Amino acid sequence: MKDFKKYYIIRATPGEVYIALTNPFTISLWTNEEAVMSTQPGSEFSMLGGAIVGKNMEFIENKKMVQQWYFGDEETPSIVTIKLHDHKEGTSVELNHTNIPDEAFEEITSGWDEVYFGNLEEYF
Repeated sequence: MKDFKKYYIIRATPGEVYIALTNPFTISLWTNEEAVMSTQPGSEFSMLGGAIVGKNMEFIENKKMVQQWYFGDEETPSIVTIKLHDHKEGTSVELNHTNIPDEAFEEITSGWDEVYFGNLEEYF
């Protein structure tokens, strides 16, 4: 299991980024895929046509979201924490993804850059 931490700059306010990450309609706009999302802790979510699935754990409006991502039968939870910070160019997004299975690490980290935050940056 590996961990991944990275910062991204998004040219939008933390409130706009938060909505883009938590509203299923907005998620579908920047991913071009159907999304199931709720800010209710304990609810299940699905993004990118089911390529990303898991459980929503914690939300602080315009500031933070914590999710558990599912990877097959892995016993140790894979936790994604996204924190939003004001930045002179918009929002500094702090990503911390823990317990990524070794065999999925390269795919997941390139997916964060190219698909997840790459699409989000283009959206704004």
